[in-house]
Amino acid sequence: MFSGIVELVGTVVSLRDRDALREFRLEAPGMAPELTPGQSVSVDGACLTVVTVEEDVFLVEAIGTTLSRTVAGTYREGSRVNLERALRMGDRLDGHLVQGHVDGVGELVSSRPDGDYHLLDVRIPEEVARGTILHGSITLNGVSLTVNALQGEICQVGIIPFTWSHTNLGLLRPGDPVNVEGDLIGKYVGRWMEAGRTASPPATPLS
Repeated sequence: MFSGIVELVGTVVSLRDRDALREFRLEAPGMAPELTPGQSVSVDGACLTVVTVEEDVFLVEAIGTTLSRTVAGTYREGSRVNLERALRMGDRLDGHLVQGHVDGVGELVSSRPDGDYHLLDVRIPEEVARGTILHGSITLNGVSLTVNALQGEICQVGIIPFTWSHTNLGLLRPGDPVNVEGDLIGKYVGRWMEAGRTASPPATPLS
């Protein structure tokens, strides 16, 4: 479980394809030395497991499902990624409850300054849009944000200067993919309401 408060922006230093998965070595000074194998880290909002740690670099692995359902499949050497360690019981929850289970990939439609902050319009997956409400919470690339405006599948968020300079959101350009996780409570409420209208809970096909 995470809060959507990015601790630092790391760098992909190398990638290696193995049988049915891809390895990523991430440089994260200030975080990597405190990690141990087996811990969970949010990488652009996707919960991944630390495999090894080497000084300021740690290694994670992503299987085919993660590569196809998140922006991880687009990473290259030099890609900048938002990083957050998992919450500990009793930690202050400064953002909102974030699982690190990406619901789908959205697309940045526009990014523009508005005074001292920036407005981002993001096309989010339809299934996320159904459970998203105005002034509710949404997670983009692992960043906890408040929905500023909502029209169909276009979700607008406002980015304050601190978040702009301390995450990779300021590096995005129109057309770039974005990891999207809908509000946890909204997803569960929507699921139960959908189940209540049918004889049995909706099934999810196994891959």
